[in-house]
Amino acid sequence: MNYKSTALAATFALGALSAPALAQDPIKVGVLHSLSGTMAISETTLKDTMLMLIEEQNKAGGILGRPIEAVVVDPASDWPLFAEKARELLSVEEVDVIFGSWTSVSRKSALPVLEELNGLMFYPVQYEGEESSKNVFYTGAAPNQQAIPATDYFLDELGVEKFALLGTDYVYPRTTNNILESYLKDKGVAEADIFVNYTPFGHSDWSKIVADVVALGADGKKVGVISTINGDANIGFYKELAAAGVSADDIPVVAFSVGEEELSGLDTTNLVGHLAAWNYFQSADSELNDEFIAKWKAFAGEDRVTNDPMEAHVIGFNMYVKAVEAAGSTDVDAVREAMYGIQVPNLTGGTAEMLVNHHLTKPVLIGEIQEDGQFDIISQTAEVPGDAWTDFLPESAVLKSDWQALNCGMYNTETETCVQTLSNY
Repeated sequence: MNYKSTALAATFALGALSAPALAQDPIKVGVLHSLSGTMAISETTLKDTMLMLIEEQNKAGGILGRPIEAVVVDPASDWPLFAEKARELLSVEEVDVIFGSWTSVSRKSALPVLEELNGLMFYPVQYEGEESSKNVFYTGAAPNQQAIPATDYFLDELGVEKFALLGTDYVYPRTTNNILESYLKDKGVAEADIFVNYTPFGHSDWSKIVADVVALGADGKKVGVISTINGDANIGFYKELAAAGVSADDIPVVAFSVGEEELSGLDTTNLVGHLAAWNYFQSADSELNDEFIAKWKAFAGEDRVTNDPMEAHVIGFNMYVKAVEAAGSTDVDAVREAMYGIQVPNLTGGTAEMLVNHHLTKPVLIGEIQEDGQFDIISQTAEVPGDAWTDFLPESAVLKSDWQALNCGMYNTETETCVQTLSNY
């Protein structure tokens, strides 16, 4: 324990000499983010975000008069290790809640442990949907809050006729692209005009793939890239685009996993004009966002940037605080019930509400990369309710999630039955 933590603990102890000892037991928050490996470029910032939020809440008196203690582990971008570390947090450290994970494969690794031990996790990153666990609150975007609106922007605003769906080879890109292929075909795009490619985590040789994308437009049709490439593989991809002389005017790229943090490590000179779709950008114009950026830079350093998953952790953490206060307890079942309908401000000037399907209402923003590594927001919607089950796959269109009234995350509206409650789909 460092000096600051020791002093903080001592302060709480001194203030509690006449109070029951139990009231001063810390609320333990597990932080399950990769601090090493291919995803460290993205996840380390989320660990730092949680430490800042916890420090700030402790200065305000903690929750229910109890201090908050962060328990940080490193699953090291090793997907099976997420399950092991989640079990360690819940069984050994006995944390009250977990904030963590980035990739869907890491989340799905932790899911069986969360459901077995009735743990609670807040998951802060956009994902493929097709899931609703009783033990997870999804504070990132579902496909209808990112992938579908971004595709519409390509179709309606940029006149894209051919699509290259490039993704890292795991569940999020594959499921998202499956949804997008179905959606594009419904919109009249021919199967031959959809190019799909997957590469492993950390992939570095992009020359052939970029050449294939360029060749897609040989007939003169407008080509656009929808990128679900994750982690440090993005560095090589954008460098190869620049080396091939591909500009945003030639072949625009809209990325779902590239934000300010990822761009901070790149020379963005040749990336100006390419796009990203998120629910928050640092450039969002709101008083609350200005305050958050100032706090972040004071905590982490003037050169540090903010991004969308950070905002998701801010929203999730603030909702957790309100839910614990409303429940008067950190009991998982009580907190879960208190979460439904909770509203907190988002950082773009609107309001986030937790829905009974464990997803949020979120605005959809399209941002254009600027030379300074920030995004010019060129499109923003009102808040969109997150949909756990897509309308664009027949097997999912009949499903809905309602953990409050139906106690089911996979309810078939045609048969009016709960298909299953555990997330082993």
